[in-house]
Amino acid sequence: MIQENLSFVAAPMVNQSDLPFRLLVRRYGATLAYTQMLLPEKLLQDRDYLEFHLRDLSYHNGDSELDTPVVVQLCGNDPEIVVRGGKTIQSYCDGIDLNLGCPQEAAAEGHYGGYLLAQRDWPLVGGIVSAMAHSFAVPVSAKLRLCNPASSTMELAHQLECSGASWITLHARTVSSRRRRHGAADLNQVKLLKDAVRIPVLSNGNVREWSDVVQNKELTGADGVMVGEALLSNPCLFASTTPDPFLISREYLGICQDHSGIATIATIRTHIRHFIEAKHSRRSWYKQFRAKLNSCSSIEELETVLAKYDKLRPNEERDPKKDPESSEDES
Repeated sequence: MIQENLSFVAAPMVNQSDLPFRLLVRRYGATLAYTQMLLPEKLLQDRDYLEFHLRDLSYHNGDSELDTPVVVQLCGNDPEIVVRGGKTIQSYCDGIDLNLGCPQEAAAEGHYGGYLLAQRDWPLVGGIVSAMAHSFAVPVSAKLRLCNPASSTMELAHQLECSGASWITLHARTVSSRRRRHGAADLNQVKLLKDAVRIPVLSNGNVREWSDVVQNKELTGADGVMVGEALLSNPCLFASTTPDPFLISREYLGICQDHSGIATIATIRTHIRHFIEAKHSRRSWYKQFRAKLNSCSSIEELETVLAKYDKLRPNEERDPKKDPESSEDES
């Protein structure tokens, strides 16, 4: 099933791959969506953590708007823990992915993600993927960054294929100790990977707009393109359109209301900020808008703030210093 839905993929993003956002991007062309990276130890040890993420996956099956296919991403360096953690959520998803690309300090300290790409860890990585493939009822995959040297990535990918990975996603950058993004993604490496393995390959990186998706697929020959940050600014990217930021914000809030209690208010605020910031970050009112946004503690308050600043937009050039608060009737 998943292999038929690899064309346009919403990436796993920390605190931003919530159910309402996944449903939103599906409305606009995403054929597959990932959850954020989950910690298998916490799935096993923290009941609240497990229940929170099971709620996030609760619309994988049902009569309402379906969140499917969906892939849960896990991290870890212990095959047994990864498998046990995965078994708690496998019936709520269509696939499980192993994170081999996270560049954050927590990943370095925990020795997972992109810090398992050194050749000395390849037997461990292969063992984890093999254990997943043999233990889960859903297909498994791996999302990785470039090894060092980059040419060795093809060898690791071949091992992952032999270990049972059903597809591979390559974010064609190396892990940088100084910053998360270090130069443009080397899409030629994705092309080399596509030629090196028989399983499907997803290309991740260098996408800001729809034309980049088209060029990415043409250049790499990949089976699909995974997009992360660009979707945060434009959740309609896969539909080759740019939405009105206020309208898409309201649509997202509507989904949040339909699925209340799943996305946290902090996550919801961050999504709204991304939507509005994409087009209006240089507006005279943006800093004030962001401050008011950050003070919101409910969807109703967010709707009120959006309404105020949406009304301000047509008048901005005539009165750029106008405060939306002052436009209210004081009587």
